Amino acid sequence: MAKGLHRLYYFAFLTCVSDLIFCQIQYVIPEEMERGDFVGNIAEDLGLTIGEMSFRKFRLVSDDGMPLFKVNKGNGILVVNERIDREILCGRIVSCSVSQDVAVENPLEMHRVKVEILDINDNSPKFPKMRYALQVSEVTAVGSLFLLESAQDADVGTNAVSSYEISTNEHFNLKTRTRGDGSKMAELVLENPLDREQLSSFHLTLTAFDGGTPRRSGTAEIIISVLDVNDCAPVFDHQTYKTKTLENLPKGSLITTINAVDLDQGTNGEVKYYLSSHVSHSVRELFSLDPATGQIRVQGSLDYEEEEAYQLDVEAVDNGTPALVGRAEILVEVVDVNDNAPVLKINPLSIEVSEDAARGTVIAIISATDSDSGGNGQVRCELPPNIPFKLQKSLNGQYNLIVSDTLNRESSPQYNISISAWDAGSPPLSTNKTIQVSVSDINDNAPQFTQAVFNVFLMENNAPGTSIFEVTAFDPDMGKNSAVSYFLLDSFTHESSASGHFSVNSGNGHLYALRSFDYEIQKKFQIKVQAQDDGTPSLTSTALVNVIILDQNDNAPVIVSPSNYSSSILIVPKSAHPGYLVTKVIATDADSGQNARLSYQLIEATDHSIFHVGLTSGEIRTTRNFRDQDALRQALVILVRDNGQPSLSSAVSILFTIQSNVTENTFEQKSKPRNPELFSNLNFLLIIILGSTSCIFLFIIIFLVVVKCKQDRNNYCYAFRFCCYRQRHLTAASHCRDVTKANLNYLDSAQTLPIRESYNYTVCLSPESSKSDFLFLKPCNPTLPLDDINARGT
Repeated sequence: MAKGLHRLYYFAFLTCVSDLIFCQIQYVIPEEMERGDFVGNIAEDLGLTIGEMSFRKFRLVSDDGMPLFKVNKGNGILVVNERIDREILCGRIVSCSVSQDVAVENPLEMHRVKVEILDINDNSPKFPKMRYALQVSEVTAVGSLFLLESAQDADVGTNAVSSYEISTNEHFNLKTRTRGDGSKMAELVLENPLDREQLSSFHLTLTAFDGGTPRRSGTAEIIISVLDVNDCAPVFDHQTYKTKTLENLPKGSLITTINAVDLDQGTNGEVKYYLSSHVSHSVRELFSLDPATGQIRVQGSLDYEEEEAYQLDVEAVDNGTPALVGRAEILVEVVDVNDNAPVLKINPLSIEVSEDAARGTVIAIISATDSDSGGNGQVRCELPPNIPFKLQKSLNGQYNLIVSDTLNRESSPQYNISISAWDAGSPPLSTNKTIQVSVSDINDNAPQFTQAVFNVFLMENNAPGTSIFEVTAFDPDMGKNSAVSYFLLDSFTHESSASGHFSVNSGNGHLYALRSFDYEIQKKFQIKVQAQDDGTPSLTSTALVNVIILDQNDNAPVIVSPSNYSSSILIVPKSAHPGYLVTKVIATDADSGQNARLSYQLIEATDHSIFHVGLTSGEIRTTRNFRDQDALRQALVILVRDNGQPSLSSAVSILFTIQSNVTENTFEQKSKPRNPELFSNLNFLLIIILGSTSCIFLFIIIFLVVVKCKQDRNNYCYAFRFCCYRQRHLTAASHCRDVTKANLNYLDSAQTLPIRESYNYTVCLSPESSKSDFLFLKPCNPTLPLDDINARGT
């Protein structure tokens, strides 16, 4: 029966606007419906089938808390989810409704479902008290009115209090009138004069009825005591006082002052002011009335959004016996101020958006409301600048949060979007809410090597299969889009594939040498490495790896000259002077750098005092003149050592035969150049040098003779040192002259080697020279080693 009654109230109408489709469906149901009761066939009203509801992700979008309604997805019927009490939900508001949003996708649609809750007569009228006492003077004139306490009914409209009745009696009747707010009030009317001596009190029953079906009622007992005397009641200046006040008026602020006059004299004319019994407790908490002055002040917090106006019934009571009462009405109109910030409601459709999302993609739907009125309730929404999102206002006053620019997860993987709502009040109030949007990754970045070119230095003779280097590439994407694998691309060096000599670990980028390398064969390889991510489609990049082979001291010196390592017989003239170049040991080393830097050392000799080996030149020279007792056959062992670590060496044995018939002239004859033109040029140059030297020497002798004549008899020794330099070859050890460049051919050697030396001569003057007319030149220290001779030359 109840459900049948509920179905009588059901009706729906659908209003839609296009773009992102918004529709509004309205249902009307009575209150007190139980859980599961039918509200409406929402699927049918939206034109959706049961299958479309699942496919298009049909769902109710509700605020926090238990939703009042839910949808049976099996049949598309909207039902009550919990018992609805209109009085709890809307209080005294006549029009009571509940709104919820419905979202469907593919395409995206938002529907507003508005359910209007109708009041049913489920509450009876109630008086604040069960018993009231009233004193009435016996001289009260017929027709006098006595205001009675009004009954309260939680229902509204026709279900509220509509009439009053009083029990039958001879003196009193009821008069009902409608107040300014539409409520009913009852007044007791004296119809016949009272006589206290006949009847001093009355016991009446007051009944209040509502207008519902069926009617409900509530009763209270009224005890009337008949009194004597005081026959003038106070009279107010105005029957109705009207005033306006701001809702944010501070406590204690004066609203208005009332005034009443009593024509009686003495104590019967003294008036005090009170709020009548019709003023509810909640209103008494908001306003106070000074009994003596009649000043009405604010003592609570006024709120325009809760109540726009208040009606106060006041009484002026004199001090007579019985006391007489004058009544007036005060209407207080509350003026709205901007004291409510906007309220933001965000319905996110997706908290994650792909970084390749198209512009205009809707992320969330935002509604902004303000409970203030007028301009104070007009709201605008804003987003912070410099973000790839914007707000797009829809036709129903809501906002769509959409993508407005290109997204890049690598630079901004997440956005905390602060949405601000401002009202149009003065000063404006605002509200902020933050929605967090994550950007999902796509494979839009290729791996990047830390360097475009890597230089790897590898020592030759390396062990095959060992790791020689690690290449690293980074991909700013995430997940499998950032997983990098490494591969070798074919590259050719000297017509051979470098990738055949190396391999790479695809997981970590470690490079491995597959064979041992020889610096003397190949000094450099170039490898091309490719990094590839695991995205779809995969992206790649390449880098070059230059593998530079470093030299190791793995080659011993090779003696080129003398060519026979075991023995080499050379003929040396017995007349050879100290510093005479006998031969030169020539060696090479296949290594490079310090590993190929050679030094020469005499390790064995028949007589160590005769020969000396140049440390870096390998030249074998005599250190002194040959003696008769010296052996005619001399053997030397020369060690050639490189500068590597560890050092490697080779040795050669050289045999010398000293022959007395080999003269210097013969040696010079053999050493002369075969080119006649060169020989003529040398002779001409020698003649010039010898002539110049003779002239200079003669000039010095003349100068010394002149100086000598002027000296005292003291003896002096003048030492003059003349240095004669041989530029390339020494032609005669006993002559002081320059020799032009010549070639010296060594026995058992096909090489022509340069000779660089300098000889020093000293002019010595003895104490007796002052008595002689001639000076004699002689070589100084003719037996000095070759190194000392070189030192003196420098």
